[in-house]
Amino acid sequence: MVLEGIAALAAAIWLYLVFARGGFWLCSERQEGGQEGGPATLPASLPPWPSVTVVIPARDEADGIAETIGSLLRQDYAGAFKIVLVDDNSSDGTADVARRCAGEANAAERLEIIAGQPLPRGWTGKLWAVKQGVAAAQSATHPPDYMLLSDADIVYSPEVLAGLVARAVTSKLVLTSLMVKLRCDSFAERSLIPAFIFFFQMLYPFPWANKPASGTAAAAGGCMLVRGDALKAAGGIDAIRNALIDDCSLAKLLKAQGPIWLGLTERVFSTRPYPDFDAIRQMVSRSAYAQLRYSPLLLAGTVVGMAVTYLAPPLLTLFANGPARWLGLLAWGLMAVAFVPTLRLYRRSLLWGWALPAIALCYMLFTLDSALQFARGKGGMWKGRAQALEQ
Repeated sequence: MVLEGIAALAAAIWLYLVFARGGFWLCSERQEGGQEGGPATLPASLPPWPSVTVVIPARDEADGIAETIGSLLRQDYAGAFKIVLVDDNSSDGTADVARRCAGEANAAERLEIIAGQPLPRGWTGKLWAVKQGVAAAQSATHPPDYMLLSDADIVYSPEVLAGLVARAVTSKLVLTSLMVKLRCDSFAERSLIPAFIFFFQMLYPFPWANKPASGTAAAAGGCMLVRGDALKAAGGIDAIRNALIDDCSLAKLLKAQGPIWLGLTERVFSTRPYPDFDAIRQMVSRSAYAQLRYSPLLLAGTVVGMAVTYLAPPLLTLFANGPARWLGLLAWGLMAVAFVPTLRLYRRSLLWGWALPAIALCYMLFTLDSALQFARGKGGMWKGRAQALEQ
């Protein structure tokens, strides 16, 4: 009876996830320039293209910052547009590389570089840098209508900014965000990165986040177009100063000001490599325990829940008998089917769907490691700084 109960619970969980959780797994919320993302032109009845300032926090990003700056300077955008790079105490010449890139593009006047100030207590490093960039943009003689908050390792196709702004203006959005296409080259990336996107959509179903009446709010921190007046009305970056999951915290803050939108894209890419499993572990461990509000009880519940959801179905299929085996197979099959659209997005074999239990086990271990790092005083470790605050 125990096995039948676990099997029934696992099957019920996957029936709910597939049929009642906003269709998150379908990957239906997308923006592809002037195609699925809406028109890349503004209706004649609306004002001209609004002004945009890109804010980029950068700490030791010399290896990739030229690609990011170059792609932004090549944007096909008709409105006023500039870039503010906040050099967050880099030791590798990040600012020099960015400056040289802008000069070679004959666009030095469109790039402003700010030397980051020392990190004050109570702030995460990234948000303190973003705060300084936003302050510089808003203190300009003509503050921008929108700010694009971008990571330093993001590369944009030329039409992306116009598509983002067109969607934001026509839909009156206060936040428009794209889940960028992550690298999927190394074996570790091919094994774990598509599942990272799948799990994020499961936690924050994009269709729910995009409904004004829904309480779900989410954004992807690599690419977030924010309306300047809405950010100021919400209290600015100060209101989320110590958030490790800063993108979703910002989304929740701004959704109180108006509608938001989050979608997938294949036209914005992250160049940050994850060459091995340890690199992905560090990426996940940085914020996993923060997602659980640093609660041992929530951690225990999450581990048990993931075990029932992901590990029980294949174990029951392989080793149980009767109804428990068939219910386990049903859950495992639904799991594999649900993973298919994400695998197609990343051009991976659909057979990886059957490996999702093993992949989920890796993420369970990463989550436990996140709690362990927090207990050691190394929570939220990024670029040499432990950023998780004591609770």
